[in-house]
Amino acid sequence: MFLTRLLYASTASEQFKPLDIEDILTKARKNNGKLDITGMLCFSNNYFLQSIESSRANVNELYHKILNDKRHSNITLLDYKEISEREFGNWSMSYVPDTSLTASLNLRFSESSIFNPYKMSGESAHKMMLELRNALHNVT
Repeated sequence: MFLTRLLYASTASEQFKPLDIEDILTKARKNNGKLDITGMLCFSNNYFLQSIESSRANVNELYHKILNDKRHSNITLLDYKEISEREFGNWSMSYVPDTSLTASLNLRFSESSIFNPYKMSGESAHKMMLELRNALHNVT
């Protein structure tokens, strides 16, 4: 199977509670490791931006679960493509909340310093996530 990367944006639904982010991350880290899924999740201003990498079958299966998760609404596919290598291979699911670092990146890759993944192209969202990954490497 070919490696595949999927990027999507979504909005937290009315069913989403602030503690749900921890539940999402705990389950993702546990289950993704078993399925060789890697990626990054950004969450701020009630918006999610996520990159998922794995085999095409695993990415499709996980995305189907996300589409049926009542904590998300307005799920929008930003990018889906075969890739030659993983870019988030060190993380079963990295997480980036809103920080002072993200404001300048939001402005660099979208029309505003306020995080809104719906106002980014798939390519811009991917590049922003790579910048966040690099910044996290420099912090750790």
